[in-house]
Amino acid sequence: MNRTTMTRSFLASAVTVAMFGAGQALAADPSGTYEFDREGQHQFIQFRISHLGFSTLYGRFNDFDGSFEYDADNPEDSSVQVTVDTSSVDSNHSERDKHLREEDFLYVSEYPEATFESTSVEMEGEDTATVTGDLTLRGVTREIDLEMELINHGEDPWGNYRMGLEGTTTLTLENYGIDYDLGPQAEEVTLMLSVEGIRQ
Repeated sequence: MNRTTMTRSFLASAVTVAMFGAGQALAADPSGTYEFDREGQHQFIQFRISHLGFSTLYGRFNDFDGSFEYDADNPEDSSVQVTVDTSSVDSNHSERDKHLREEDFLYVSEYPEATFESTSVEMEGEDTATVTGDLTLRGVTREIDLEMELINHGEDPWGNYRMGLEGTTTLTLENYGIDYDLGPQAEEVTLMLSVEGIRQ
């Protein structure tokens, strides 16, 4: 076998192995239970709200945890649950954060946690879905919709299997007993969730 033939044979084998490997990766079943990567802090809950119509206030919750179940064959059977420590609110201003923790807003001394528990999943596209569930905030439970997107999934460099999700929802504050006057444009707040889950 001459050098040209050997080279062609090697390249053909390499291409076959690469294609087979890719096929195996695509065929991997991502179904399972995923815990939020709280230890690595690859998770964020952020919010934005108008301040008197003059600017947009951004903030986040630094302490929360959760998990989700993903069923690749029947994505509608998937689910997600989140628990948030409301005292961990952080708007990059200590005096404002103190006010946000008081009765005018989150009332954390009486309601130290907010929770979300999904009740249904409706697929909108291959990687997008509307996740409906019950949000409990300040002791009030109301149904909300999270517009979710599956970002990606696969093995990480340490041998874990990860899945990344992002979601947004808009809340009417008065529905949760928050009626502090920050102007008519501040009657709603947008929440943004971004998490990496590690399959258990």
